[in-house]
Amino acid sequence: MAGRGQVPMMQPQVIVLKEGTDTSQGVPQLLSNISACLAICDTIRTTLGPRGMDKLIVDAQGRVTISNDGATIMKLLDVVQPAARTLVDIARAQDAEVGDGTTSVVLLAGELLKEVKDFVEEGVSSQVIIRGFRKAAELAINHIKELAVSIDRSDKAEMRSLLEKCAATSMNSKLIGSQQEFFTKMVVDAVLRLDQEELNEDMIGIKKIAGGAMQDSLLVDGVAFKKSFSYAGFEQQPKSFDNPRIVCLNVELELKAEKDNAEVRVDRVSEYQAIVDAEWKIIFDKLDAIMATGANVVLSRLPIGDLATQYFADRNVFCAGRVTKDDLERVCEATGCRVQSTTSDLTAAHLGNCERFEECQIGGQRFNMFRGCPQAKTCTIILRGGAEQFIDEVERSLHDSIMIVRRAIKNQTVVAGGGAIEMELSRYLRETARQIEGKQQLIITAFAKALE
Repeated sequence: MAGRGQVPMMQPQVIVLKEGTDTSQGVPQLLSNISACLAICDTIRTTLGPRGMDKLIVDAQGRVTISNDGATIMKLLDVVQPAARTLVDIARAQDAEVGDGTTSVVLLAGELLKEVKDFVEEGVSSQVIIRGFRKAAELAINHIKELAVSIDRSDKAEMRSLLEKCAATSMNSKLIGSQQEFFTKMVVDAVLRLDQEELNEDMIGIKKIAGGAMQDSLLVDGVAFKKSFSYAGFEQQPKSFDNPRIVCLNVELELKAEKDNAEVRVDRVSEYQAIVDAEWKIIFDKLDAIMATGANVVLSRLPIGDLATQYFADRNVFCAGRVTKDDLERVCEATGCRVQSTTSDLTAAHLGNCERFEECQIGGQRFNMFRGCPQAKTCTIILRGGAEQFIDEVERSLHDSIMIVRRAIKNQTVVAGGGAIEMELSRYLRETARQIEGKQQLIITAFAKALE
């Protein structure tokens, strides 16, 4: 009896998660995630298809982007909701792996979620829904394999015609749809010039020059890049060569002040002169070593100073410093040379060659062009157009198209586009679902409806 009046001891509150952590779970959270994903889909739904509209997006820095490329828009949207962020990742993965169809994958994911939203509200277990989706996806993939048409690589004309159709399809909904025929040929030519085993899309350079019409764009068989920063004496150099010998360096060819704040104490003027002479001797030794190889064109990732520029001009050699890494790598691939990080032991074996090198004016820019490369597994597309945003969108459209042609060559099977395959899969899944018992039938029918 004595203990009857005692108050039971309160359990101390145990806080495991950080304060302010959202611990919502269960059906309400599932529905919240689905709603967030559907909001994202509604944002980019209007960009799909030939009648799709472009979006104008301004980021925090005030940069303006006009695009109807799903991956680009998804990247620029500052999505915070974690479930919706997975849609951004889907679009990025599609862009990296396939190149085109970035809007389609997001919308398809959104439609699948929309169709099962009712099931979630009715209390169907998410495990049942996932199992149904996996089964439907398996059926759909097997049916696609049955419907796919193989590409006959032996018939060159037929294969090219099919690749052009694939390229044109991906351009339908893009800004360059009006110039489809012109760009289709360019894209197919560019991909066919690559190494057909590797099909490395990085070997297709795309350069943009504002001004001119879209039809002024051109495909260079080889490497072209914008004239790099140059010093006095540059204009005295020859601007074209037939069968030049090319050397690519990662060496600085200019007189530099001591980088490490080195202190040199001298007692006599002659000693100071000896230091200056030593510096000049170092750079002249480098220049003489380059000339000894018989090179006509010298390219370097690092600066080539005014002394070296004048030295090369006096000996009828062309030089360009501060060439970007990508351009230098493509020159190496095309001409067969290798980037050298020192001029000692430099021999003619380290040089590359091509049929013709020239510097020419395109619009307001000067370009260095290497044509007729013996190892030519590379090419460059030079794009022209009005506004900067316009050319950027053309580049994105061409990238999608290049990736699709590349994918068609690699996989060697294609299916009909324009929504035809989705409708066929939808019909097939509806019919198959009727022969399946239980809840799975409803889930597979929902999958079919989403495809439709």
